[in-house]
Amino acid sequence: MPIQLNEENGGKVLVVHVSGKLAAADYEHFVPEFERLVRLHGKLNVLFDMTGFHGWTAGALWADTKFALHHFHDMDRLAVVGEKKWQEGMATFCKPFTKATVKYFDHADAAGARAWLESGSKNAASCAS
Repeated sequence: MPIQLNEENGGKVLVVHVSGKLAAADYEHFVPEFERLVRLHGKLNVLFDMTGFHGWTAGALWADTKFALHHFHDMDRLAVVGEKKWQEGMATFCKPFTKATVKYFDHADAAGARAWLESGSKNAASCAS
């Protein structure tokens, strides 16, 4: 499956690992699951892992654009993890499509991406106060 989802930190962090090339049908599972988590937890912190990802079909790019516009306010932080220069560019490109704070991490620093996301979670903030 090109999109794998994993909830962490009691559902406040959603790890999305994409691989291969995404098609529009791949969003049929992802979107309802994302929406379920937003209903349960409110704004999410998302780790979007692009390691091994090769891009989108035209239909998937349209599905991704619709997702971004519909969920503009549903993410607090978005950590983009990748291994190629164009993936780093995608982190910059997606900033106008979300209210989330977006930060790119090289795949060698995936632990840093998780730490950054958890430092911004409401659970971590309430524990630090």
